[in-house]
Amino acid sequence: MRDIAEAAELSPANLYNYFQGKNDILFFCQDSSLDRMIATLEKARSAKTSAAARLHLVIVSHLRCLLDEVEGSAAHLLTSALPPRQQRYLVTKRDRYELGVRNLIASGMRAGEFVSGDAALMARAILGALNWSVQWFSPDGPMTAEEIADKLANYLLRGLLAKTDSFKRLAGEREVQRVVREERTADERKRAAVG
Repeated sequence: MRDIAEAAELSPANLYNYFQGKNDILFFCQDSSLDRMIATLEKARSAKTSAAARLHLVIVSHLRCLLDEVEGSAAHLLTSALPPRQQRYLVTKRDRYELGVRNLIASGMRAGEFVSGDAALMARAILGALNWSVQWFSPDGPMTAEEIADKLANYLLRGLLAKTDSFKRLAGEREVQRVVREERTADERKRAAVG
């Protein structure tokens, strides 16, 4: 609660002027994070680039949301305390996001860009690795959230690629680089407005 209040530049007591309780704060954090991740997924789906480049964009955005933003990391706290109605809403939204990631992977498999396999299992393995990062990431560590996002995205994608030379082409994908730059700029503007 203190971290969220500090990020919002409020005292913990003032936070409750905007929310009725901890459950509402947690729900807001999760809902906002899922909105951001789904928005990036939609950008990736419409990008005119390779499946690997689109998935790279989703992975980097997912990690930056988790590691760079208070609401992203708070979104991965234990949520079983939320009321059933809020839980159902978030699980439905989360499932929609997971399905989108799964579909990106499946499209890469159909195109021969990714190895054949169970797209659902691969999507869950990737999302599990990404979500676990909040357990070990330290903002004071040797790498920034952005560096970790890029390196982890590259590592996970190499495991999916059908041909090793495909990874070299990924590094030069201009569409993905443009979208990542736009997200970074938007994040910086948001932080400047708050600060």
